[in-house]
Amino acid sequence: MKIFLAGTFGEYKNAEDVRKSKYVLESFYYFKPWQVELIKDCKMFLLDSGAFTFCGSKKTNKFDEYLERYADFIVKNDVKYFFELDVDSVVGYDKVKDFRKRLERLTNRQPIPVWHIARGKEEFIRHCEEYPYVALGGYVAAIKASDPRQKAYINAYPWFIKTAHEHNAQIHGLGYTSVRGLTKHHFDSVDSTRWNCARFGRLEYFDGKTIRPIDRRKDGKKLVGRKNNDIMKTTFQEWVKFQEYAETHL
Repeated sequence: MKIFLAGTFGEYKNAEDVRKSKYVLESFYYFKPWQVELIKDCKMFLLDSGAFTFCGSKKTNKFDEYLERYADFIVKNDVKYFFELDVDSVVGYDKVKDFRKRLERLTNRQPIPVWHIARGKEEFIRHCEEYPYVALGGYVAAIKASDPRQKAYINAYPWFIKTAHEHNAQIHGLGYTSVRGLTKHHFDSVDSTRWNCARFGRLEYFDGKTIRPIDRRKDGKKLVGRKNNDIMKTTFQEWVKFQEYAETHL
């Protein structure tokens, strides 16, 4: 399994360390100039449209312009793997399909369609029939753990994965951060920002098989005197180790 580390645009700006990651996912909306090198240095690079973040900027009337800039960036930097503008909840799925066609025409290559639950089962099958790489939207992250729909959605993961593989398509789990779940749900790839655990004052390490948090109650000295960037650097390096392990063992 390929585990893509996402969100390197933020506080963590150690480009040398980031380039040690084989798989990186970044958002076009947040993309920084120093990250351009990542596109060619990574074994595989995924570009998210960032369109949903763009929605929050209250500029949704400028989607056409945003799509053109996205397409131009893809062509200029020879980005091979990129996601569609999956803003179904904002403009409706018919419009999203129009965006997808325009993106294909402008880049002369296929984007990765991002399935959302409102599209329905049959549409997911069509994605798998028509595209070599498909993705599941981050639906689970948007609902509370106590909501029964989350459990039902997670329980359906095997069907999604099996269906994609039956159609010779690879499948990506967007924003999939459950380390335990990676041993049960065999996506071809997932991405996560969990490596940036400094946001939660936490430090994690690779134990040879998985990522584990350091319990501050038992090992509090690990964080004493550390700056957030130090924590990020350490944990990022540990996630790179996990990334290498997952590539051959998960």
